[in-house]
Amino acid sequence: MTTQGNQRALITGASAGIGEGFARRLAKDNYELVLVARRRERLDSLASELASSHGTSSEVIVADLAHDDGVSAVEQRLGAGDVALLINNAGFGTFGAFADLPIDREIEELDVNVRALMRLSHAALEQMVPRKGGAIINVASAAGFQPIPFNATYSATKAFVLHFSEALHEEAKEHGVRVTCLCPGPVKTEFQDVSGVDPSSLPAFTWVSVETVVDDALAALRNGRAISLPGTFNALTANSVRLAPRFLVRRISGSMFRNQRTGG
Repeated sequence: MTTQGNQRALITGASAGIGEGFARRLAKDNYELVLVARRRERLDSLASELASSHGTSSEVIVADLAHDDGVSAVEQRLGAGDVALLINNAGFGTFGAFADLPIDREIEELDVNVRALMRLSHAALEQMVPRKGGAIINVASAAGFQPIPFNATYSATKAFVLHFSEALHEEAKEHGVRVTCLCPGPVKTEFQDVSGVDPSSLPAFTWVSVETVVDDALAALRNGRAISLPGTFNALTANSVRLAPRFLVRRISGSMFRNQRTGG
């Protein structure tokens, strides 16, 4: 995914974690950037750092993708038609028994993880398909391969992203547009703090670095793969659940995630 410059990538959730990792890698690869997140101070700091280290030009869009006006602002930017790569990375998870969780927060999770991603994918494809070029990386999760009790809304939203992205991959490729779905397993980012997950509840060998995730996603996109599953353990686990009986998958995943909440 190297370029001679003058290509632009738009990254949602760019202020931390995987989104920040994409920004750093693409700046190194001479992309100009549009950085989208809720926290202006972090975006401004990252944009300044990338300008100093790589000479990268970065636009900053402060937008909360749980709300219509935030999504509309990013849709409008994509409508300019100069974005070669869209990375739909913004998202969050909640953990706990669904009946015990605040329903407003669950609806926000659905809005960010599904509705915003769907709208921004559409806005990008409206520009990319007619010009027969462009690419989209939609960030799902290994959680999208199975139902996960105590992680019900998150795993369901990521199942949507996975299936939606696979379908777009087939639709778009005949127009010269590439779509890849990134399905990482455990990655140590701020995600755990926001969702209330205790990182120590999972073995050390299951975790992969942000850099590994970004490298695998860009390699998958470059090679025309519909799905990126970074890390050997992650790939084996995600594929094995397709062969196991569904009652067994949900029981095992439920027993694992029951105790993953911080202090749970």
